[in-house]
Amino acid sequence: MDVPQPFLLLCALALILTGGSCRHIDHRNLFTQRMCCKRQSHFVYIGQDISGSPVSIDVGLCRSHCGSAPRSSPETGQQEYSKHSSMLEFLRSKKLGRRGAPESPEPLGQLPSCGLNMMCEPSGMRVDRVLLFEGAREVEVVEECHCELRLSQCIRVPALRTYNAETPYETVIDVGGCSQSKGGAEGFSCLPTKFDSALVETPNKSDLIQTVTACELKESCYRIPFIEYHYEIVHHADGVKEERLKEIDVGRCLGGCTTGNRCLLRSPSDPEICRLWSDRQSSSCVPQGYESHSFLNQHGQMRTVLSITSCKCHK
Repeated sequence: MDVPQPFLLLCALALILTGGSCRHIDHRNLFTQRMCCKRQSHFVYIGQDISGSPVSIDVGLCRSHCGSAPRSSPETGQQEYSKHSSMLEFLRSKKLGRRGAPESPEPLGQLPSCGLNMMCEPSGMRVDRVLLFEGAREVEVVEECHCELRLSQCIRVPALRTYNAETPYETVIDVGGCSQSKGGAEGFSCLPTKFDSALVETPNKSDLIQTVTACELKESCYRIPFIEYHYEIVHHADGVKEERLKEIDVGRCLGGCTTGNRCLLRSPSDPEICRLWSDRQSSSCVPQGYESHSFLNQHGQMRTVLSITSCKCHK
């Protein structure tokens, strides 16, 4: 039985005004999906300011389910905070409380608002610079959320960042990112392989922001191109001496590594399933293979430059 169009409009209006739900709402309705993908507060302790006071910032997160969770009022939060001697102690007590509390199941009939092939992702983010006791720190804050298509291929995707928000120097830059693709082979991830830079004007100086221009499926430890230019002197057979630029791709190693087999207990019925994992052991991504490039420099001296050809994990 088709639901009358006026009823759908009334339900959508009710969602906006009350945050409630309608029994006959079609969860495939795009308008309803976007209304359910919302930003929620998520406070993170980042350190102490120059006065020694704890600093917490609402970095936000995107929640992808319809329905509203019970929220505490500002007065309740103030009463809870007053019981503790500092913000740090207050945050630690809340974290321990969340660990001990059992996870509440999703309400019956509550469906993912973005559908099976979509994700609730940030649509707008800003970069706040916070002055702490240890120095300035940049924090990315989620401003808005929306439903995005879950991509099956590894490609570069837009990622807008607002710098110096609410100032005369406010600037929006597409820093770029890599899709969260699931189509690659096991052990491979969609990672950035080419970069560029953009200038952000500030009252004191211009900041250089690194941006992503290309992504590929790579292992966790991988090589990326890194170009260097050198002056080279070439002596030709006719006695002519030529000075020219020599381009060398010296490379760089990026990524992180995990070493060893972290599975401590496998399923008796299916050895491919791991029931218990050990803590990760981190190691560095370092050059494995290299090659040398020799040439005469401007002073007539032989110069040798090494370039990375491959990378490996090294504990």
